[in-house]
Amino acid sequence: MTDDGPHATAAVKSVLVTGATGTLGRPVTERLRAAGHRVRTLSRHADPDDPRAHAVDLRTGTGLTEALDGADVVVHCASSPTGGDIPAAAHLIRAARRAGIDHLVYISIVGVDRVPLGYYRTKHTVEQALAAGPLGWTVLRTTQFHDLVRALCARMARLPVLPCPDIPLQPIDADEVAARLAQLAQGPPAGRVPDMGGPQVRTLPDLARAYLDARDLERRVRPIRLPGRMMAACREGGLLAPDRTVGSTTFEEFLARRQTESP
Repeated sequence: MTDDGPHATAAVKSVLVTGATGTLGRPVTERLRAAGHRVRTLSRHADPDDPRAHAVDLRTGTGLTEALDGADVVVHCASSPTGGDIPAAAHLIRAARRAGIDHLVYISIVGVDRVPLGYYRTKHTVEQALAAGPLGWTVLRTTQFHDLVRALCARMARLPVLPCPDIPLQPIDADEVAARLAQLAQGPPAGRVPDMGGPQVRTLPDLARAYLDARDLERRVRPIRLPGRMMAACREGGLLAPDRTVGSTTFEEFLARRQTESP
C-alpha cells in the first residue's frame, strides 16, 4: 500500500508525528491513522516493520528533509527533559518551512510562563519561536500526565517513608490529550488554544496515597515544604488550570487501568 492508501480523499492529510513511540505520540498516531490520515512517524529508533517510520535525531536534524517530504502537518510531541529541545525545535521549524508545511502543532505545559523550571523555560522558548515564525502553528498546554505522577510516586515508594512535596497538581490522561491533539492536527492553525486540565486538583501527597492504595503498599507519606522560587510557584498554583478541568479520567481510574503493570 502506498502513502496515499485506500482512504485517500480531499480531506485526508499527510501528518508527521515526532516522538511517535512515546506516551503521547503513540496514541496521537493511532487516532490519526484511525481517522484515515496518512501518518508517518519520527523517532530516534524507527520501527523496522513500519514503512512510514523515520529514524531521526532532531538534535542534529539529519533525515528531516526526507521525513517531511510531502507532509501537510507536523505534530511535535518529541521532548527531552534532559535537554536538547531548543535545537531540536529549531531544526524542525527550519526544515518544515523549507518543506512548505502548512501547520505545526506543538504540545506544551501549563505553567511554562509561571514556574521557573529550566525545562519549562525551554518549552516556553519553543512556543515563542513558533509565534514569531512564518509557519502556521497551534500550541496546546496541558497539566501533568497521570503517567508522570505515577512515575514520581513509584520512585518515592522505594523508600519506607515517602518525602512528598506538598504542592497541588491537576493530572490528566494522556489519551485524552492525544484525542485533542489529533483533532487540532486535522484543523487549521489556531495559535494558542485553551489549556487542558485534569478533572481534579489534588495535592501530591494525596495522589501518593492513592498510588500506595492501588499498589497495596504499606508506606507512610510525609508531606514536606521545599524552599525555592520553583516550589513557591507550584504552591501558588502555577501548575494548575482550574478553569479548564476538561479531562474526565481520575488518577484512581488511570491506576486501575495500569494495575497489572509494574510500577
